[in-house]
Amino acid sequence: MRHYSRLSSLNYSISEQFYPLGSCTMKYNPVANEEAARLDGFAALHPYQDEDTVQGALELMWRLERALTEIVGVDRITLQPAAGAHGEWTALRMIQAYHRSRSEERTEVIVPDSAHGTNPASAALAGFDVVEVRSGADGRVDVADLEAKLSTRVAALMLTNPNTLGLFEQQILEMAEMVHATGAKLYYDGANLNALMGICRPGDMGFDAVHLNLHKTFTTPHGGGGPGAGPVGVKADLVPFLPRPTVEQENGRFRLDYERPRSIGRVRSFYGNFGMLVRAFTYILAMGGDGLTQASRDAVLAANYVRESLDGLLEMPHRGPCMHEFVASARNLGADGVKAVDVAKGLLERGFYAPTIYFPLIVPEAVMIEPTETESKATLDAFISAVKAIVELAATNPEELHAEPRSLPVGRLDEVSAARNPVLRWSPPQ
Repeated sequence: MRHYSRLSSLNYSISEQFYPLGSCTMKYNPVANEEAARLDGFAALHPYQDEDTVQGALELMWRLERALTEIVGVDRITLQPAAGAHGEWTALRMIQAYHRSRSEERTEVIVPDSAHGTNPASAALAGFDVVEVRSGADGRVDVADLEAKLSTRVAALMLTNPNTLGLFEQQILEMAEMVHATGAKLYYDGANLNALMGICRPGDMGFDAVHLNLHKTFTTPHGGGGPGAGPVGVKADLVPFLPRPTVEQENGRFRLDYERPRSIGRVRSFYGNFGMLVRAFTYILAMGGDGLTQASRDAVLAANYVRESLDGLLEMPHRGPCMHEFVASARNLGADGVKAVDVAKGLLERGFYAPTIYFPLIVPEAVMIEPTETESKATLDAFISAVKAIVELAATNPEELHAEPRSLPVGRLDEVSAARNPVLRWSPPQ
């Protein structure tokens, strides 16, 4: 018992400090969510029970679907996908089935150069050729480059809005019109919905398919390979292709509908990761519409506060304001031999989890920061002070910074060797 307790104390924990982890929102997971998921009526269910005995669970799924459709502005949602990338693939398979139903064999998917790495991977896994569209000097999609790459071969444009740089795509309506004019679909990566929830809806911007990361926006657990949840919402013309079964209501009773002849089929065992659905629904009920909107506003405010405070300490490659996250660059520290990785290691030494670095690839020495809505100003100020101390150390004693972290259980690693030759089992020293 002491051994495992000691090991657990070596892990970084949200109860000790916050995760300024850009791109992968690390929101607080309320204890109320866990209480709801542990209720006997949910926790003791078996997925093969008769429908008459799981009416409460089916009703929760039905109500969660309707809440999410209202939040993102679509007609129907599947709750089956087990993660964000799984949601991407599911959405692309529905888009693929839609085009094939019209006897159109479209072979390309357009992906911005700032996209999450899972976007091109999901498109390739679904059998598409990936076409990259570049970003302009302002960090947003180069609309002229997009127009040049649109054709009747294109099945979809995969887009994150706000994008991976934390910038809102201001020409989104124009891009939607261009994409639809070629017969293609517009896909929304919901990784950054934390900036828009309750304020504006992807469906109203012209998106035809929307995946949601319940762990990023609706406070379900994140990381460790799952279990996660990545629901996908679609507009009416994609509804026939939703995975089966869907949850339907008839005369006050809920049932699973398997009779969907144009469905792409089941994409997850049973009906998805049900425990995550309970947690997300609990969060939505607890917050209400006004609370969800306030969460987004607070996230945007926190990000802009940190961004403005760090401007001048780190380089800001794009003009603000940002949305819920921003990308800075440690390139201005290069004269002292300091890189983004040194900033990250210095933050670990000072008690903070390191933000995402070296992503997106279009920003040299990228440092990607997202504070989320639940962090206090005092916490944000402490983080800002830590970055300031790192920048000062970079100028006065860069060798000291290169040696950090010193006080953690694990120091500076050979990360190249660790990635290429991972040692996954501990052995006692000789």
